[in-house]
Amino acid sequence: MLQQIQNRAGEFVRGVPRRARAYRARTDDEALVFHAAVGFTTLATFAMFFRGSRWTVVPLLAFVAVIAVGWQRQQAEVAKALTFLTTIATVSILSLIVGFLLWESVGIVEHMGPGVFTRTEKPLWTPSEGGVYSLTPMMMGTALTTLVATVIAAPFGIAGAIFISEMAPSTVREVVKPGIELMAGIPSITYGFIGLTILNQYFYAEFRTPTIGSYFAAGIMIGLMALPTVVTVAEDAISTVPESMKSGSLAMGSTEWQTTKSVTLPAALSGVSAGVLLGVGRAMGETMAATVMLSHTKGFPSPAFDVFSNYGETLTTVIAFEGGNASGIHLSALFAGGVVLFFMVMVLSVTSQWVEWRMQQKLGGER
Repeated sequence: MLQQIQNRAGEFVRGVPRRARAYRARTDDEALVFHAAVGFTTLATFAMFFRGSRWTVVPLLAFVAVIAVGWQRQQAEVAKALTFLTTIATVSILSLIVGFLLWESVGIVEHMGPGVFTRTEKPLWTPSEGGVYSLTPMMMGTALTTLVATVIAAPFGIAGAIFISEMAPSTVREVVKPGIELMAGIPSITYGFIGLTILNQYFYAEFRTPTIGSYFAAGIMIGLMALPTVVTVAEDAISTVPESMKSGSLAMGSTEWQTTKSVTLPAALSGVSAGVLLGVGRAMGETMAATVMLSHTKGFPSPAFDVFSNYGETLTTVIAFEGGNASGIHLSALFAGGVVLFFMVMVLSVTSQWVEWRMQQKLGGER
């Protein structure tokens, strides 16, 4: 009897790998069928959508049904397929946006040549079918407002992050940090209206600026708008510095400020710089506040760094202010402004990645 039990147990054990292989094969077959069904329904949906077919809903419902059935039987495969599709969709949408901007900008480049990005002689901007279009003064305005906003947002943002992370009592931190993050949710038009009615009026009345709007006032308001981004990202970076590094510095006799200045801040510099660059990116791309506050006159300040000049226009404001009534070459010129703005922000993003990579090398002991 005992021998029979042992024989049956041996047969069962020997059969386990065979059954496991059969189960895996069946599972792999189901996963293959599922991925094929998802791919087919997705392609069919997009193909019929771009053709404008009224039957687009049919493959769309089939896609939903495949996902629903797959979620019951192959959750891991469903999650993999959905994340893959969302990644492809994100990259595709961004590529289509960039391609569309470049395509729509071809007209103004054919009309003006490189002068659309380099022309400095008057006339600079005469909206008409055969007119002159130069983005150079708007590029200068964007640079000036971004510079002023950076001067406001970078030091105040880093100082605020250091205070919240290293110096503030817990009760103060629990109040101040959510309050700063709440500032990021205030609509930009609100900041712009405050700047128009208070800041612009103050500079015009007290400092006799040439116009009621200036790059300086707009830059200050945009810098205040970028502050929550800088503070939040920089504070998160400072908070991730290991406590052992701070304790080691204190154990060597350093004061808390020396530890913050010489240990914590350099260790978190990649995250802090990323926060500053993200804030600068928002300042560069800000539309509504600058549109409300600036005078929309195109020209070059004299000298070039005169942030109180009677000119006031940026790439974002000219697109927002004139986009509704533009057509033909005029519209193509505004798309070219979008291309310039895109590449300026892309340079900031690449710079942020380079700074983070360089700091990782430095802190890792590599040269």
